[in-house]
Amino acid sequence: MSVLGPAPSSADACLSIVHSLMCHRQGGENEGFAKRAIESLVKKLKEKKDELDSLITAVTTNGVHPSKCVTIQRTLDGRLQVAGRKGFPHVIYARLWRWPDLHKNELKHVKFCQFAFDLKYDSVCVNPYHYERVASPATGNPAHLLPAVIGFTASLKSTSHSPAPPSLHPSLPTSAEPRVQWPPQTWYCTLSTMYYLCLVLRPEFWCSISYFELDVQVGEMFKVQSSCPLVTVDGYVDPSGGDRFCLGQLSNVHRTAASHRARLHIGRGVQLECRGEGDIWMRCLSDHSVFVQSFYLDREAGRAPGDGVHKIYPGAYIKVFDLRQCHRQMQQQAAAAQAAVETQAAAVVGAIPGPNSVGGIAPAVSVRSAAGLGVDDLRRLCIVRLSFVKGWGCDYPRQSIKDTPCWLEVHLHRALQLLDQVLHMLPPREHAL
Repeated sequence: MSVLGPAPSSADACLSIVHSLMCHRQGGENEGFAKRAIESLVKKLKEKKDELDSLITAVTTNGVHPSKCVTIQRTLDGRLQVAGRKGFPHVIYARLWRWPDLHKNELKHVKFCQFAFDLKYDSVCVNPYHYERVASPATGNPAHLLPAVIGFTASLKSTSHSPAPPSLHPSLPTSAEPRVQWPPQTWYCTLSTMYYLCLVLRPEFWCSISYFELDVQVGEMFKVQSSCPLVTVDGYVDPSGGDRFCLGQLSNVHRTAASHRARLHIGRGVQLECRGEGDIWMRCLSDHSVFVQSFYLDREAGRAPGDGVHKIYPGAYIKVFDLRQCHRQMQQQAAAAQAAVETQAAAVVGAIPGPNSVGGIAPAVSVRSAAGLGVDDLRRLCIVRLSFVKGWGCDYPRQSIKDTPCWLEVHLHRALQLLDQVLHMLPPREHAL
């Protein structure tokens, strides 16, 4: 079980700051290197408290709040050595917290950055949110910004020279391909989906929230309009509008004593916020912790998907869902499942590509497990669950969230919209998902 609390400040111990910043890394580097790089930076900034606070603010809020330059001394060759490896400092930290597959020549500083790397000052800004990602010059498209997040229209509006629809460019230069070795058809699907999402209308509701006591749903599903990015779920009885789901007003003739006691402690509950195209942040307003099941937090904690239960303390404000990550998982799992079915069909005529491989797409996934993947498994990527007051899992007597006295299931409509597109973009097969 992972534990996330409020963001630290420069006055906190280095260990606490490093732990918090580690929770926001994007996963491209191995954990040991990431920790050494973050420790090194925090120690360098410990005497520059305002800059350290700027770094903490930038990273823990995903750049939503404005932040100042975060500077370190420039070395003679301009590169920073961490754990025996050398690299440009602004690139190292941009990879850690924003773009794991970033190339060193793909960064351009924003106009308000006063100590950007390419300005050649003695101090170098390593604030990852003071840089934008641009196409590598080798692609022949140097002025075009690459969208950093799936379907983020803002990233396309930031330049008047948006890339042409990917359908006009069926082949991509190798320098534009990601470091993760996805198959060409999957990468092409990603780009065309990104472009499509900029044109598609957002769903009318950004989420639907269902309330459960043990394994029984209580009350109607609560839908939140896309025009209302914030919703509060609390234990009170007087809803004030479409941005508040009051659980106190819901009756259940089969309510257990455990559920009754837990409901008394929900209090101010939680607040969910939809940012951008569909990233979800949560604030714990209750006086008691809540326990969250989240694929995004699993990845941040280094856990297997669906394996973690994350304890969120009162006052904590954290990200619990990342649309880009969800979309990537959808594509990989859907492609692997389809390829697995084809592999099983090939086995009938003795034409299997290799032991335990899935058509060359996901060698780590067994044919049997991938072929057994269904749409319901993919839908789970679009859901966040949370329990009030009581936890579950290996640290608790309750094995499943359905054993907890009161909990929520949040269906994220933008992600479900993405899933629909992923499934429609798969080539039609006789044994498709």
